[in-house]
Amino acid sequence: MVLVLDIDGTLTNSKKEITERTKNAVIDTMKRGHKVILASGRPTYGMHRYEKELELKENGGFLLSFNGGRIVDCASGRVVYQKTLPKQVIPRLYDFAIDNDCGLITYENENIILGTRMDDYIGIESRINGMEVKKVENFVEYVDFDVNKCLMTALPEKAEKYVELLQEEFGDILSIYRSEPFFIEIMPKNIDKAKSLDRMLSSVGLYRENTICCGDGYNDISMIQYAGIGVAMENAQEKVKDSADFITRSNDMDGIVVVIDKFIE
Repeated sequence: MVLVLDIDGTLTNSKKEITERTKNAVIDTMKRGHKVILASGRPTYGMHRYEKELELKENGGFLLSFNGGRIVDCASGRVVYQKTLPKQVIPRLYDFAIDNDCGLITYENENIILGTRMDDYIGIESRINGMEVKKVENFVEYVDFDVNKCLMTALPEKAEKYVELLQEEFGDILSIYRSEPFFIEIMPKNIDKAKSLDRMLSSVGLYRENTICCGDGYNDISMIQYAGIGVAMENAQEKVKDSADFITRSNDMDGIVVVIDKFIE
């Protein structure tokens, strides 16, 4: 079997920690010959802590970061798949953020690159990933390198409307959706967790029918619907629960252990 785990709100508890019980269950799953893939909207750098804790390098795991914009084979460090944003959209995204008073960031190695004002949501992104925020004077000029993702931030009631506006303007070239009520994920076209997972599985001889995908956020819906068994956490958004085959216990109650015990021999 292939066990695919979102991180925040799924693998980790409310303290952003993997409990000892969940960690041991996941490691034991790999030692019994099953594959584990961490699939997150986080940048790759922000996933390394959990890669190390779960011993993914030693046990042949994978990191699917940036909502599928990059996939890394932990054993070799090799980038299995990558897709980046068209560079010409960066000025237009910046203009949208300024016009609508959104936060706008992207990522460069271990830094978060800030193009607008700082807000509490960007602070959350910085803390959970262990990445410093680097404010740049001219975001459009600074971002002359390939990026896998931009992230906009806004109050939840505004973010929902902004997603609609962004999809109207950029839907032909970008994938745009919320991961949290206040996070707007801006990805290359046809990039989401399910599409990238499908590419990865086919490249390593694994099959959709043998996948169990677990998540709690809006950006997990695609892989939950794609999976052989789609699992939502008890703490998941209602739309996520509606897309799932099975609802497990919450992330604070070792819900992943329940999934492993129920579905993996």
